[in-house]
Amino acid sequence: MTTNEHPASVPPRDAQKQELVREVSKKEARKLRARREQQQGIWFWLGMVGLVGWSVAVPTIIGIALGVWIDRSWPSRYSWTLMLLFLGVMVGCLNAWFWVQEESGRE
Repeated sequence: MTTNEHPASVPPRDAQKQELVREVSKKEARKLRARREQQQGIWFWLGMVGLVGWSVAVPTIIGIALGVWIDRSWPSRYSWTLMLLFLGVMVGCLNAWFWVQEESGRE
């Protein structure tokens, strides 16, 4: 028997490749379905709401605290508290948008 001949019990190389591709495709589909179903759970959505909430709240609170400190330290006719509150909300919303985009990209 030469090296190019296959015994009757061993399938040809192309058939082995096709079988491997089928098995990998099945496992990939199963894994993607499980990942999609897992992320649709209540804990995922609660976590996302918490993440978005904190990513907006923290810059807003920092802006308010910094504004109050500036207003007390250097009084002026402009309210730094309100300006930095607005800036904190804007930064927080951008931050939340980036987080949601990143999480959406993982799906």
